[in-house]
Amino acid sequence: MGSVITLLLAFIVSLGITLVLMPLYIKALKALKYSQTVSEYALEEYKEKGKTPIMGGLLFVVIPLVVVALIDIRTLFDPACLLIIVSYVSFCFIGFLDDILIIIRHDNEGLAPKLKMALQLIFAFVIWLIFKDVMGSDLYLPLIGIRLPLGIFYGLFCVFMYTAEANAVNFTDGMDGLCSGVSIIAIVPYLIFALIEGRYDIALLIVSIIGALLGYLRYNFFPAKIFMGDSGSLALGALFTSIAIALDKELLLIVVGGVFFWEMLCVCIQQLAVRLFHKRVFKFTPIHYAFVLAGLKEKTVVKRFYIIQVICSLIGLIIGVLG
Repeated sequence: MGSVITLLLAFIVSLGITLVLMPLYIKALKALKYSQTVSEYALEEYKEKGKTPIMGGLLFVVIPLVVVALIDIRTLFDPACLLIIVSYVSFCFIGFLDDILIIIRHDNEGLAPKLKMALQLIFAFVIWLIFKDVMGSDLYLPLIGIRLPLGIFYGLFCVFMYTAEANAVNFTDGMDGLCSGVSIIAIVPYLIFALIEGRYDIALLIVSIIGALLGYLRYNFFPAKIFMGDSGSLALGALFTSIAIALDKELLLIVVGGVFFWEMLCVCIQQLAVRLFHKRVFKFTPIHYAFVLAGLKEKTVVKRFYIIQVICSLIGLIIGVLG
């Protein structure tokens, strides 16, 4: 009972602090002119969003960690939670560098793509080196119930997971409320897994992040008053990866994070098609923009993606429970 009350308290406090601080944060960012610079190649209706502040992700990274420290500081020193926190903060830092460069240069380039990818690979490898004893080296196959002893190759698998998921979430961040809403829905199954396994330390961290994300969504939903930037999207990708690793449910991330996987897959298919055959498979990628070009309103696309993500989360939850 005490654990449930603690989790509820963490959620409410994280949500409340975010709701209070976000308007002040938005006002400060506007005063500093820390806003998104929209690419000339963006869809026409998105160019008006160029004055919307970015780096909203910093709040839903920092606030949950402060809340967890205040409620139960021991959580910050649990090896599995430390893995999640270090991953979350590290990839937030990469995104922060990208966001700052966008602001300083007044363009939409940020870090050079190769440099951004290199940083992700390096950070992911270092995270594995530090936490390889926590991570283990086996890959669990859900439903089949078999563990694959990957040995040193598990490290390569982890590096791939971190970079793939971080970029998948980053691709999904393109419409008001899309990435944040999908992230909240996608993280719920892992909260349930943590509770089932009695990992209240990880559950405490997750509910605090959900509270902050909901507070952020209040200001990010259409019409958005702030964007998360790469500070938020890359951090969320690393968060999902590290939670999946900590709970021994890595492969389930493909299903639980179905929308992210779909966005990434469409981008990869599009790039391969253009490079190999000089033709596009989709009208536009990331794929959410293709639906706008097909005539759907942005809010409609976002809501339909929410529905798809709910289905993915439910399927992933069922597989994980059976698993």
